[in-house]
Amino acid sequence: MGEEMISKNFIEQEIDRDLAEGVYSEVCTRFPPEPNGYLHIGHAKSILLNYGLSRKYDGTFHLRFDDTNPTKEDTEFVESIKEDVKWLGADWKEHLYFASDYFDVMYECALTLIKKGKAYVCDLSAEEIREYRGTLTEPGKNSPYRERTVEENLALFEAMKNGEYKDGEKVLRAKIDMASPNINMRDPVIYRVARMAHHNTGDKWCIYPMYDFAHPIEDAVEKITHSICTLEFEDHRPLYDWVVKECGFDPAPRQIEFAKLYLTNVVTGKRYIKKLVQDGIVDGWDDPRLVSIAALRRRGFTPESIKMFVEMCGVSKSQSSVDYAMLEYCIREDLKLKRPRMMAVLDPIRLVIDNYPEGEVEYLDVDNNMENPELGTRKVPFCRELYIERNDFMIEPPKKYFRLFPGNEVRLMHAYFVTCQSYETDEAGNVMVVHCTYDPETKCGTGFTGRKVKGTIHWVAAPYAKPAEVRLYENLVDEEKGVYNKEDGSLNLNPNSLEVLQNCYVEDSFGSAKGCESFQFVRNGYFCIDARDSSPEHLVFNRIVSLKSSFKLPK
Repeated sequence: MGEEMISKNFIEQEIDRDLAEGVYSEVCTRFPPEPNGYLHIGHAKSILLNYGLSRKYDGTFHLRFDDTNPTKEDTEFVESIKEDVKWLGADWKEHLYFASDYFDVMYECALTLIKKGKAYVCDLSAEEIREYRGTLTEPGKNSPYRERTVEENLALFEAMKNGEYKDGEKVLRAKIDMASPNINMRDPVIYRVARMAHHNTGDKWCIYPMYDFAHPIEDAVEKITHSICTLEFEDHRPLYDWVVKECGFDPAPRQIEFAKLYLTNVVTGKRYIKKLVQDGIVDGWDDPRLVSIAALRRRGFTPESIKMFVEMCGVSKSQSSVDYAMLEYCIREDLKLKRPRMMAVLDPIRLVIDNYPEGEVEYLDVDNNMENPELGTRKVPFCRELYIERNDFMIEPPKKYFRLFPGNEVRLMHAYFVTCQSYETDEAGNVMVVHCTYDPETKCGTGFTGRKVKGTIHWVAAPYAKPAEVRLYENLVDEEKGVYNKEDGSLNLNPNSLEVLQNCYVEDSFGSAKGCESFQFVRNGYFCIDARDSSPEHLVFNRIVSLKSSFKLPK
């Protein structure tokens, strides 16, 4: 048993204890996003943790939208969140809920608190409430409206509900302790007047509950057993427990906090992302330079790679940052044996094999992935005119350059040895065509064991090549300066975060590829077809990650 406990994280150990002591007979977890933006990589950790716990303990998992603030919420965000959670593999089954489903219950809970003398209507302005609250070292002072009678508070709260007051004119506050060392317990606001249409309830309500009041009630109504949240809510836990207890819920859900997932040199703040979208710096919340789940999906990350990343990060109570290179490591590890290795030329020049018969084509058998024979083979056309990468030819090469240059011989990947005989340039001196001859005895796969060459280059057959647009992504943030400008709080953006290559060519095997499919471009990296911008006539590829990794697994 001791060895088993060591292998479990601290949350699992707490759940084991609760079940053993009979606090709960089953486990019910939830993921409760606010629908005011797109989810990001940090939310993925919470989704997978909560869903994973429900699976581990054969329990129930809920998806619930904490939609208590209609000023920032939108159905667009609701739909995007559902898509993200589903994509990650978390199945909420029939358990899809909205906080707004419980507005009537929350209102009744507020009435209960008023009747118990645990809540009162306050006329102080927001600024005055802050002044009365005190500081971390000084206690707050009571509101002059704190001792209103139960009858008076019930009448005023009813009037708030009926729309008789302006926004901000009155609030309902919990009556706890203005001298509490925990500022969250100093008579927090639990209801405010807000004349805003709600995406789910329309104009039914003109008062809305505050998050800290609504959230524990939602958990309690749904019979959530373990409310798993991040560390910033640790100081809110006494208020969470107070609301559940005073509103009479039994059994009470238990809040357990864990450390957030911080990724170095990325932008996750919704306010910042919204501005990037509005200013046209990125092309939407799913721009592949972001780390929203939608952006990672569009760029070509897989649910399996995100799960691997989250598992490697682990669950703890210690705040720490994780290098983005670790996320890149995970997608490389996931794709390297799953996806075919295809040929694509990103900066093409033409190669002509002068002694290859004109008009002839042969189809070569090519392994889809030499490390995974189960992926099979494909036929690749080979002919007299090909495209190769511009940097695979040099007129005057440096030492240890083993690719094409006048008089040098290389292997064309999967095909033949070719020797450079000459080249053509344009008026500016740029190489446009390389002329070679080939040795028909050196065909790859025919058992040729003669001379060896030091260089192998990839290619695509010019008459059969498909034109493509390729987008090369780098970090959106200037990594040397860090994410935020210390002087004004603005973002330190990398001006070279996106390079668009328009005149690329890929082999004809891509003809049947679909949006979101990913591939390794040999010698170039892992790429994904952009599902949003691609069409059969215009293929667009996003670079997921390069082939080389700077991440080192800890020993």
